[in-house]
Amino acid sequence: MKIYIIGGGFSGLAAATILASEGHQVTILEKNNTLGGRSRRIQEKGFTFDMGPSWYWMPDVFERYFHLFGKKTSDYYQLKRLDPSYSVFFSKDTYLQVPADKKKLVSMFESIETGAGERLIRFLQEAERKYTIAMKDFIYTPSLSFLEFFRLDILKQFFTLDIFSSMKNHIHKHFSHPHLRTLMEFPILFLGATSTNTPALYSIMNYADMELGTWYPEKGMYSVVEAMELLAREKGVTILTNTEVQKIIVQNRKAYALLTPKENFYPDVVISSADYQHTDNHLLDYPYQNYSHSYWEKKIFAPSALLFYVGINKKLTSITHHTLFFDASLEEHSQSIYTHKQYPQNPLFYLSATSQTDETTAPHGCENLVFLIPLAVDLEDTEEMREKYFQIIVKRFETLTGESIQHNIIYKKSYSLQNFKQDYHAFKGNAYGLANTLWQTALWKPKIINKHISNLYYTGQLTVPGPGVPPCLISGEIVAKYILKKHKKQ
Repeated sequence: MKIYIIGGGFSGLAAATILASEGHQVTILEKNNTLGGRSRRIQEKGFTFDMGPSWYWMPDVFERYFHLFGKKTSDYYQLKRLDPSYSVFFSKDTYLQVPADKKKLVSMFESIETGAGERLIRFLQEAERKYTIAMKDFIYTPSLSFLEFFRLDILKQFFTLDIFSSMKNHIHKHFSHPHLRTLMEFPILFLGATSTNTPALYSIMNYADMELGTWYPEKGMYSVVEAMELLAREKGVTILTNTEVQKIIVQNRKAYALLTPKENFYPDVVISSADYQHTDNHLLDYPYQNYSHSYWEKKIFAPSALLFYVGINKKLTSITHHTLFFDASLEEHSQSIYTHKQYPQNPLFYLSATSQTDETTAPHGCENLVFLIPLAVDLEDTEEMREKYFQIIVKRFETLTGESIQHNIIYKKSYSLQNFKQDYHAFKGNAYGLANTLWQTALWKPKIINKHISNLYYTGQLTVPGPGVPPCLISGEIVAKYILKKHKKQ
C-alpha cells in the first residue's frame, strides 16, 4: 500500500516505521523543516535547547518500541538516570531533592511526615500493579469498542484500577503534609485537569516518576527524534519536510488526494499525526468530519505553556537538571488553568537546565535554562504579557535560589500559545493535548478512525492513549497495527 502520514512527530514516526517494516510504501509529509513535532531543537550562540518535552519517563515504552525492530535504545543514544530525579523549592528555606534511590526516597518522606515512608511503599506498590495491568490490557488498545475489554479477567481488573475515584482523594488518603501532597500531585498538572477531576488510575505516573525513574538521553530529547528518524529511513520511509498538507480531497468515501503547495499525493491510506482538530475541521470538508467544531469547544484541554529559552554566562549551584518552583499554591494555579481560564496571579513554574548534566548544551562556564509556566489554552498572547511573566518568575527564581541571573542573560527566546498555533496548528494553542479526565479517557477519546472515510486514521496526543511522549509512541503503534490487521483482512 501507498501510505501517507501527515506530520512527523513521535506518533507519526512510530506509525511510519512499523508500516514500512511490513513492506508498505510510506511517506511522511511534515509541515516544518525538522521532524519531532513539539520536540524540536534550538541551537543559538553555543546553546542547545530542547524546545518541547524534557522529561524522559517510562523508559520501558521506548525500549519496547525499538525492540519491535530488533533494536535497543542504546543502539542510537545513551541514557543517564538523573539523581536527584528533580528538586523542588517550596520556599526560600524549604528545598527538597527527590532521590532516585528508593530507600532514600522513603526516608525523605518519613522525615517529613511520620508514617509517610511506609505509606509511600504501599502507594507505589499499588501504582505498580495498576501500571502493569494498564500496559498489558488497556494502554495498547484502539479503544474503539467496549468489546475490546469484554473478557472476564480484564473486567475484574478494570474495577481495581481506581477509575472512578479521584487522584486528590487517593493522595490525601495516604499523605497529610502539604509538601508531600504537592509532590505527588504535580504530574497531574501536566496531564490536564485538577487532581479532583483526574482518575486515581493516574497514580501510574507516580510509579513512572519514582520507580522507573527520570532519565536523560545524551545530548537531549532531540536525540530520540534523531534515532527514530534514522530507524525510519533504515526501514525505507520517505520523509518530506517543509511540506504542509492543506486539503484532503475525498471521493467515494476515500481520501483520494492530499493537496500541498508543492505537489499533490494520491494515497491508499492516510494517517494524520497532525493536530486532530485541525485535520478534522480544516483539512476535511464538513460532511467528512468526525467531530464538529462545537465538540472540540466542549473538550477539556491540558495546559498550554509559556516557555523561555535562556542562556546565561555563569554557572548555578542551587538548581538541578529539573527544578520545580512550588512556592505558590498548586490549587490556585490549577484553578486558573481549568476553572477560571486566566493567567495565574502567582504562577508555579518549572526549570530545565540540561547543562547541569550535559556540558555540551552550553558554552563553557554558561548555563542552559528553559523556564516553563503551565497556562490555560486560548489566552491572549502578547509580547508584553510574556515579558511581564518572565520578570515575575526571574525575580522569584532569584529570591528562592539566592542567585542572580537577570544581568547574565546572553540569549533569550519566548514561545507560547501563538507559536503553538502557528507551528503545529494546535487548537486553542494547546501544548499537551486533551486533559485526562474520566470522560476523556480510553473509549471516550476521539477515535483513531474516521467514520465517514474508509482509509483515514488519526494518531497522536489528541487520541488514545493521550498526551506525553511515551503515549504518542504507543499511539503510533496502535494505529499502525490496526491498519495492518484491517487491511490484511480486506
